[in-house]
Formats: sequence, structure tokens, C-alpha cells
Amino acid sequence: MEMELTLKPVNITHNAEILLPQENKVITSRSLDEIIVKSPFIESNCESVSIDHLRDECVTPVFTKCNSVTISHYDFIQATTECVSDFYRGETILPAEIRVSHKVLGRVQEALKKPKAELLPHEQTISWERAAFAIEIPSITMEVGGNLLTLVVGGVRSFHNQNLYSKKTVERFKVFTGFFNKICTNCCVSTDGVLLDVRVVSLGELKSHIYQLLNSYDMNSHIKQMRSLESQYLTQNQFCQLIGRSRLYQHLPKEIKTTIPELMFNDGQITAITKAYLEDENFRSNSNGEINLWKLFNLYTGANKQSSYVDSFLERSENAFNFVNGISKALNGDNSSHWFFE
Repeated sequence: MEMELTLKPVNITHNAEILLPQENKVITSRSLDEIIVKSPFIESNCESVSIDHLRDECVTPVFTKCNSVTISHYDFIQATTECVSDFYRGETILPAEIRVSHKVLGRVQEALKKPKAELLPHEQTISWERAAFAIEIPSITMEVGGNLLTLVVGGVRSFHNQNLYSKKTVERFKVFTGFFNKICTNCCVSTDGVLLDVRVVSLGELKSHIYQLLNSYDMNSHIKQMRSLESQYLTQNQFCQLIGRSRLYQHLPKEIKTTIPELMFNDGQITAITKAYLEDENFRSNSNGEINLWKLFNLYTGANKQSSYVDSFLERSENAFNFVNGISKALNGDNSSHWFFE
């Protein structure tokens, strides 16, 4: 039986005053057409769909041994939208941008023996194994490194890590809050802005976790950490050393990897970062080869956006933030991330 939701946002007005000082908060009067993002927040191996498509054209998977319905992608997005609208009451909230991948096709019972070419539209079913979405809040903006950032809340769901061939059990979700870099729609999240393994049995429990995340997210601390990256630079030699060590990291024995900060980016993504260091219009290095850590961070989030699968996108987003912050500490004498410069 679905439990009644009891967790509510606490002191919304008070939180807004603490997390969003007047000098940092920007209320925009631009029209929605002007503030909708121009490129998707994740591009690789996925496509854009509407909330109406998920509601009207997709079937909902079930647990096969008991035929119990799962929480659908549509229900997940709607629940998150309701929480965001409640928590950020009075702010401008855009419709969810939805990206899906791994299409699952099916047929109705009456058309099981029909040749594929003879199938009628109403005889075919469709669902998506994986979905990611982002709900932008363009009335809450910050500036970092000369780039405008807007607040965003979203989630990721994949049925590939859910055993649907059993009886009904807990379902797994990922939720996040952070910022979009408006210049490129790169997603900036911090450790306290993500929940990577939310396990629930009902929508009520799921909403509780979403409210928990929104309440605990320290927006000011996140912005402060990102702004601190602006003033720290890598020389060209240091960047080359970082790239070389990053390639080596992928092939280290497991026992050595455990002593080094984790890097979740593969060789293809490291190559994309190297190319962007020289060519990216917004985040390439200076004429002398130096690059500040804010730009470096965006090279990592850009590579993640362009080449990660839906189900690994959020983990790599968090890892990019943690990794670049580790580089920042190494430049200040912390030995924990110094391996990448040895």
C-alpha cells in the first residue's frame, strides 16, 4: 500500500533567503522562447521525446511473476515536476526536457503471427529502457567564469538494472539538482546534489527522496566551489601530463587504482577533452597554452554530454566535479590527486 507523503519542504522562504542572496539571484523577464536551451543536455545514443509520448504511446513494464506495474518513466517525471513546482513555488519552471534510449518494441496479442510489414500502428507497442530528464528553473541564475548558469533538477531511470522477471520489489532511480551552463548546456552537479541509488516501492517514497535532495542541496557552497576554479590554472605541460596519466590510469591494476582518485572517463572521452583544449570555442586554452580549472571542468562535462550513455551520464557528471576539485587540491599541495602530475 502506497504510503502517504508526509515530508514537505521546510521553511521555503527562509531557505530561499539563505541559499539565494539577492546579489546572486537574477529574476529574468525573458520569454520562454528565449530561455529554452538550444542543445540537449545529453546527446549520445539517445533521442528527444515529449511527456505526451511517454504517457500516450508507451506501454509500462511490469514485474512478470505477479504482473505488478512498475513506476513508469512518465510517473517519475511527473512526480519530480510536482516536487520542483512545490519546492520552488513562484519561480519560472520549464517543462522537462526528456531524452530516451534503448527502444523496446512489441506487439499486441492479436498481431503475434503477422509479418512485420503488415503490422498496423495500433498493433505495435513501444517502451524505452532508459530515460533521463532535466527540469530547468531559469528564474534562478548564477554567473561563473563569465558563463550564465541556471538551476536544474532532473532524474535518470534505467530498467536494465531492474529484475522485471521476478515478483515486485524495490525500484531504483537517480535524481539530481545542480546547474546548466547556458553557453553549452553542460550539466554541473556536486556530490550533495545527486542521489545515485534511490530504492523505493511507491511514488510517495520517491517524492520523499526528491524533497530530501532539494532540502539538503547547498547551492551557495556549490557555486563557491565552481567559482574557486576560475583563478587556478594548468600550464600546457601540466595539462599534457594530466592527459597522459589519465590514459595510463585506465590500464592500472585494481590495487593501484584504489589509491588514486577515481577517473570514470574513457580513452575516447580523454581524446575529446584533448581536442576541445585546442579547438573548443568557449573553453579552449589561452594563447600560451594555460587553461583555468573552470574551463577544464567544462571540457570534462562537455565530453560526458557528448558520449555517455543515459545510465552512466549522472555518475560521470559527479565524477567530473570531484576529479577537477581534486586537481585543484593537488595544485595547492594536497597529495591525494598528485599522481596525475608526477
